[in-house]
Amino acid sequence: MGGKESWHEFKCFGSATVGPRGQVVIPAHARKELGIELGATLLVFSGPGRKGLTLFKADAVEQLVKMVSEQLTTVESLLTSHTKSKVDSGSS
Repeated sequence: MGGKESWHEFKCFGSATVGPRGQVVIPAHARKELGIELGATLLVFSGPGRKGLTLFKADAVEQLVKMVSEQLTTVESLLTSHTKSKVDSGSS
């Protein structure tokens, strides 16, 4: 992958056990590689088929939402322009 980030890259960091209070310890090498520091906020999503969990750093989700929002604004502008040009030309 050439060191570039990839949303479809899969990596297993090992296993973790759910403790009596429902807590899971994220392996140290995973925290280090992913930049998860003490006090980091993680968002928890259900995994495929509701068979597991997926954790994302909150700031990563915020960046993704911002990027998608910007793209949607561009698409909305293109659609508005297209609709206006159809009306102006009398097409249906």
